[in-house]
Amino acid sequence: MKRRSFMSLLGAGALLALKTAAARAISPKMTLLTAPLELGGNWGGSAPRDAAAVIERMRAACLAGVPLLSDRQPEKLRVDDKADTNPAIWLQTDLPTTAWIIVIVGTRDWCNLAYQFGHELGHVLCNSWQADSIPLNPCRWIEEALVEAFSLRGLARLADEWERAPPFPNDAAYAGSIRTYRETILAGHRKFGQDQGIEDGFGAWFKSQKAVFAKRGGIDVARGAVPAMLSLFEDDAATVADMGALNRWPGRSGLSLRSYLSNWKKSCAELNAPGQLPVRIRSLLAGP
Repeated sequence: MKRRSFMSLLGAGALLALKTAAARAISPKMTLLTAPLELGGNWGGSAPRDAAAVIERMRAACLAGVPLLSDRQPEKLRVDDKADTNPAIWLQTDLPTTAWIIVIVGTRDWCNLAYQFGHELGHVLCNSWQADSIPLNPCRWIEEALVEAFSLRGLARLADEWERAPPFPNDAAYAGSIRTYRETILAGHRKFGQDQGIEDGFGAWFKSQKAVFAKRGGIDVARGAVPAMLSLFEDDAATVADMGALNRWPGRSGLSLRSYLSNWKKSCAELNAPGQLPVRIRSLLAGP
C-alpha cells in the first residue's frame, strides 16, 4: 500500500463508525459532502465525537455551495489520527471506495485538525484518493498549492460558522483562534513567496522555480504560490468545482504544464464544470 507522502503506515487502530443523518441515507447521489464519515486511530485526549464534530464542520465549510461534479467521488470518508507520521492520503486497496485521510493532532487542537483535514480533503476533491493516485512531477505543485488554498478558504468559513453557532457550548470565542491560526499560516506562505521574488510577477517566479518543480512538488516547495491560488477562488464556490475535474486523464500531474492545463480544461468540459481555474492559472503563469 502507498501513501501520497510515501511513508509507512502503522496499524489501523480502533474504528469508530459515525452515524449519518437520515437525509443523507436517502440522498439520490452520494457526494464528497454527504459521504458517511468514519474515525479511526487514537485521538489522544480528544473525544472522537468531538473530533468528528469539527471534521464535519470543516467539511461543510470547504464544500458547501461547491458543485461536486467528479465521477470519482468516494462512497465513504475515513479519518485516522496517527502519531509519528505526517498528514496524508493513504492510497490503499482494501477499501477501494473509501477515501482515507491521516492527520496528526494534539488534544483538542481543533485549528490544526481543521487545517490538516481541509488540505487532505482538497486532495480527495482533486481525485487523488484512489490507490493509483501517485503524485507526479512536474505539475504536482499546482495541486499542492490549490489544496492548501482550499483549506485556508475553508478555515475562514469555519471561523464564521463557529462564531455564529459553535459546535461546543459557550465556545463562540474560539472563532478568533481559528482566524489567527489561518492568518499565521497565510502570512508564512506570503513571506516564503516574497523571499523567492514572487512580487516581481507570478510568471517570473514560476520560471525561477521550474527546475525545482521538475524534481519536487510538495507543499514545502509550492507554498509560495498559495496566496495567488487562494485569490482565484476565495469568494467563488463555483470555481472551486474545477478542482473536481483534476486528474481524470492518464499521466495525471506527470504531464508537461501545457498538456496538464489542456487536459484539465477538457475534463472540466466533460463534467460541465466552469473551467475557470485552468484558464486563470494559465494566465497567471503567462504573466510577468
